Amino acid sequence: MTVAKTETEYRDIVQRCKSLFLKKNQDYGTAWRILRLPSITDQLFIKAQRIRTLQETGVSKVGEGVEPEFVGIVNYCVMALIQLQLRGDTRTDIPTDELEALYDQQMGQVMDLLFAKNHDYGEAWRSMRISSMTDIILMKLLRTKQIEDNQGNTLVSEGVDANYMDMINYAVFCLIKMQAE
Repeated sequence: MTVAKTETEYRDIVQRCKSLFLKKNQDYGTAWRILRLPSITDQLFIKAQRIRTLQETGVSKVGEGVEPEFVGIVNYCVMALIQLQLRGDTRTDIPTDELEALYDQQMGQVMDLLFAKNHDYGEAWRSMRISSMTDIILMKLLRTKQIEDNQGNTLVSEGVDANYMDMINYAVFCLIKMQAE
């Protein structure tokens, strides 16, 4: 596998996630702006826990599989990163063009992180199981909840933003692997 292939696959998945994000924005607007970060983190936890349950049981009584949940993880993490960026901005309505620019800005930073880490780790994620990446997402959510409970204070660890970025990348990796199956 080449890094160029990863970049193409990654950008395709991100475009799919962004398209859904913008369509939901047309339906609901930016009502999510009312959410505090811990609420977004809890919503992410629900999605990741559902993925794990479906992986373990193989049964979905709602009729949706894990793919929409991974897309949801990407988009909720982007929401969290936008909330962090707009801290102090109390608007609940953000114009679509501004929202799209914010989405692109956050995903640009996340992709920069991905390409740096992917270089250093030599595409190790391609040898990982989707179930393991799900567990890592859940672990990062528990870390994020702990940081939030500590009012954002850490002694030596990265902040919540780094965890949101890592969760996006693992969710995208899972979607790439699922697409290849």
